[in-house]
Amino acid sequence: MGYSTTDPGRTPLRRTPRQARSRARLALVLRAAERVLVDEGVQALTTTRVAAEAKVSVGSLYQYLPDRDAIIDALAAGYFTRLEAVMDDLVRAAAAERWEDPVGVLVDAFAGIYRTEHGFRALWFGSGLTERARAADREHKHRMADGVRRVLLALGAAADDEALARSCHAAVLAADALAQEAFRRDAEGDADLLDEAKVMLRGYLAAVVARSPSRP
Repeated sequence: MGYSTTDPGRTPLRRTPRQARSRARLALVLRAAERVLVDEGVQALTTTRVAAEAKVSVGSLYQYLPDRDAIIDALAAGYFTRLEAVMDDLVRAAAAERWEDPVGVLVDAFAGIYRTEHGFRALWFGSGLTERARAADREHKHRMADGVRRVLLALGAAADDEALARSCHAAVLAADALAQEAFRRDAEGDADLLDEAKVMLRGYLAAVVARSPSRP
């Protein structure tokens, strides 16, 4: 995935870039910040270090990202936006392809992202999240749960109600914890643990579907 600036309404920037040139400069800075994060760790994300990596002045960076917390928050927002865009694509694919194993498709798709998004893993596993990023992560998980809900609805598997939304949120929380552990164990994802995650999630979502009012 290429790095892009994120939704201005969700990105904690000091100032939102309006011109294409400014947006391009911010994207360049965020790509540089991601390189520093992956190569040197979250503690290296100072404005001085990131500006040097991006080959821009500290003053130029400071107008958008005044400190390490702002850099972390902007990187996190970018990852959330990209993950949610993938989920939106998967919802559309579910409706068109009528998946027989939605859990397998979703787990494999997001495991693939974990394998390639080294910055995402470095940020989450480096214990460097700010309080703002943690709050944004909680909101992100609700949006991902809504994506799972939309997949089930697209497949005609369940009725849309509060119970379905709650169940999908629980499934996302469980899947996220298992995925993080799988990738802590192995940079490619512990295959056995990911398989166990699929077994667990299939059983849980089968129970959710079985108790849905749409089922006889």
